Amino acid sequence: MPLDLPLIWAFIIAFAVFAYVVMDGFDLGIGILFLLFKVEDERDQAMNSIAPVWDGNETWLVLGAGGLFAAFPTAYAIIFPATYPLMIAMLLGLVFRGVAFEFRWRDPAHRQYWDIAFAVGSVAAALTQGMTLGALLQGIRVEDNAYAGGWLDWLTPFTLLTGISLVIGYALLGAGWLIWKTEGAAQARARKTTMKLGLATLLALIAVSAATPFLNYEYWRRWFEYPGILLTAPVPLLVALAGFLYFRALRRNDDRAPFLFALAIFLLGFIGLGISMYPYVVPESVTIWDAAAPESSQLFMLVGTVIIVPIIVVYTGWAYWVFRGKVGSHGYH
Repeated sequence: MPLDLPLIWAFIIAFAVFAYVVMDGFDLGIGILFLLFKVEDERDQAMNSIAPVWDGNETWLVLGAGGLFAAFPTAYAIIFPATYPLMIAMLLGLVFRGVAFEFRWRDPAHRQYWDIAFAVGSVAAALTQGMTLGALLQGIRVEDNAYAGGWLDWLTPFTLLTGISLVIGYALLGAGWLIWKTEGAAQARARKTTMKLGLATLLALIAVSAATPFLNYEYWRRWFEYPGILLTAPVPLLVALAGFLYFRALRRNDDRAPFLFALAIFLLGFIGLGISMYPYVVPESVTIWDAAAPESSQLFMLVGTVIIVPIIVVYTGWAYWVFRGKVGSHGYH
């Protein structure tokens, strides 16, 4: 039985995107919340908690975008021109974050400005990522396998909803991470925000989920018509269960569980996204098979990916294991 290489590559890219959302999501979330923390000790703890891993987390963004370019060049050639302003703003936001992260330690005289740059860059990156997702879900105008829309087609109420929702969700991950990794005043401040953020994230997920089926009849059919509803019905039920467990963990003052249940909510949202989009890489226009690179190219890249991705997973896991303890204002201990 021959390998379905486009389907395999779709799973690889989906894995890379989810890994990025999970790993870079919480450090973007820390940036989103950063200005709420007191100067010096609390902000230093928050920054130190991600110092060993933040740049490695962005490896998965490179794999996701690079994999899309190499494995599905037609989709890449459609999606990126349709969202160029968002992509440019996201990359500038990530640059601001990276520069601010390094210079706030090396230029203490202007630390307040670097703190603002770190927060603004984090919000910009998260907002544009969410809006890009919304633009993809609402549909991209395609003619002859090329983008046929305008410069601002991506700017709609729905994309603003998805952008704001992702900012809230990332903030939830960031607060959960800080509860796990910090102590004292920084942990207490993070714990104060998590109840509201948890509720806001669930409401945002409900709002996006309620709006999505009205974008396209195919979305409605996959979620609500028989027999598809047999597959989709467990997803909202599991989201409700994860939300219940999240709030229970908060009431019990658990350090680790809130972050893990927040990750579960993100995973279920990602599964819901996959249900809505499959088998399209550009919804209702281009399937994963239509957009695929030649079989020989995908097979060649798959050999390298099978070798490289496990290495990335291992060194990432090792980094998190080494820095598995609590962090203070002067680093891990």
